[in-house]
Amino acid sequence: MSPLSAPTKGRLAPRVRKAAELIQKFAWIVAPPLLRIALALPFFRSGLTRWDGVLSISPATLFLFENQFKVHILGGAYPFPAPDAVALIVAMAEVTLPVLLVLGFATRFAGLALLVMTGVIQLVFPDGWANFHLYWASLAVGIMALGPGPLSLDHLLVRILNPPVAAR
Repeated sequence: MSPLSAPTKGRLAPRVRKAAELIQKFAWIVAPPLLRIALALPFFRSGLTRWDGVLSISPATLFLFENQFKVHILGGAYPFPAPDAVALIVAMAEVTLPVLLVLGFATRFAGLALLVMTGVIQLVFPDGWANFHLYWASLAVGIMALGPGPLSLDHLLVRILNPPVAAR
């Protein structure tokens, strides 16, 4: 039996419910940008290492995609087709998609693209699932499910393009 008396229980339940509602409202505001930043950081950091100046892919990146990175499928390790083109696409995506995420612009699409990249990275580094890839995939799916949240350009654009209709 609870040490609270029946009259105390009646007053406590609405307060607990109100506190839980406030916590939920706070989390709905804060969680989406935190998820977006958490997913953006590792990809952006990686993207910065891919460049050797403005619009110039680093020789190390080209070497990795041409010689080191292999796609592991069905027990075999296969080179990337058109490794220079893949290196350029990856380098652009690893810088652009995190910026979109942090700004909250095209958020669900950026999350989906980073989920696909995570899947490809899993095929290149099959042992990374427990340390990195599972977390990245979870963040991406969470972003896709929750959306950009109220602190985002997506939310701002929706409010500008679809203003609320005034009651008559």
